[in-house]
Amino acid sequence: MHIVVCAKQVPDTAEVRVDPETNTLIREGVPSIMNPYDAHAVEEAMRLKDKYGGKVTVISMGPPQAEEVLRQAISFGVDDAILLSDRAFGGSDTLATSYILTNGIKKLDEQEKVDLIICGKQAIDGDTAQVGPGIAVRLNIPQLTYVMEIVELNLEEKTIKVARKLEGQKEIVQAPLPALLTVVKDINELRYASLPNKIRAARFKAMVWNKDDFPGIDPEQIGLKGSPTAVRKIFPPPERGEGEIIPGGMENPEQATATLVEKLVKQEIIADK
Repeated sequence: MHIVVCAKQVPDTAEVRVDPETNTLIREGVPSIMNPYDAHAVEEAMRLKDKYGGKVTVISMGPPQAEEVLRQAISFGVDDAILLSDRAFGGSDTLATSYILTNGIKKLDEQEKVDLIICGKQAIDGDTAQVGPGIAVRLNIPQLTYVMEIVELNLEEKTIKVARKLEGQKEIVQAPLPALLTVVKDINELRYASLPNKIRAARFKAMVWNKDDFPGIDPEQIGLKGSPTAVRKIFPPPERGEGEIIPGGMENPEQATATLVEKLVKQEIIADK
């Protein structure tokens, strides 16, 4: 069994700031991390490998520094990692990104048949949740999104059964392999990297594929040319005002309720009947 995981390097959103004059992200001094949902995708792939055997390959598209994400994946114990990096890929939106990653997965499939693709449900810097499904559509394989549990993997019958996270409930679905999953954080707890894997990761040099490694790639479908969407403006949400505590809630709830209603009516949040 060959499992491919798509992982992305993203800025740590806990430290992201927006330039108030240019309305662009200030990236200087902001650390980059593996997209958290993708980390859980890597972990789930490793759990499947531990249980069923096989091989796990992580693939990422990004600038040369994105190799750090691949080293992190190697520290988790994956077998191999590929970086898709080319200036021509720069500026790709989700449509172009899914096209580039699909070409990378097809190349991997030519080398060793791919049985399962796992992605995080979304990237925390874009929050579109479009790349995984986009890859599945381009490969013409089933897509199982928002997966919170892999219920059963039947390698003889080549089927997979998963639980999908819905609002307040879950849905059990089954699909034939090969298939693509997008996973949520609930699916597992991340493991700690072992010392041997950390040493291996420190020495690891990822294979880098550029556009010339894909003879059939359409230059009109990558980078800015292949991106029908563009970010016009980025701005932070307005700062919240200070909250107000209405006294007497425990001792005199009726009075506290009346005071609250009066304030809400005054601010025209609710209507005065």
